[in-house]
Amino acid sequence: MIPKSVTKGNANMTRNMGSIDRVIRGIIGVVLLIAAFTAGWSGFWTAVAGIVGIVLIGTAVTAYCPPYQMLGINTFKRRDG
Repeated sequence: MIPKSVTKGNANMTRNMGSIDRVIRGIIGVVLLIAAFTAGWSGFWTAVAGIVGIVLIGTAVTAYCPPYQMLGINTFKRRDG
């Protein structure tokens, strides 16, 4: 289970991604990583796909998206009870 808020130093990472958002990011991230290693793209596009895939998987796992925070977007729904 991921805590609602993680604080390390001066950084406050509050969950701002809901379950559907996380699943979609995770799936796209895995697809991009697989494509990066199997599609036979040039080195540049392989690197781009790999980096974007890793970032998407990372945000899906942590349930935190820095651009969402900067834009004031929050798809996380709190469960009361």
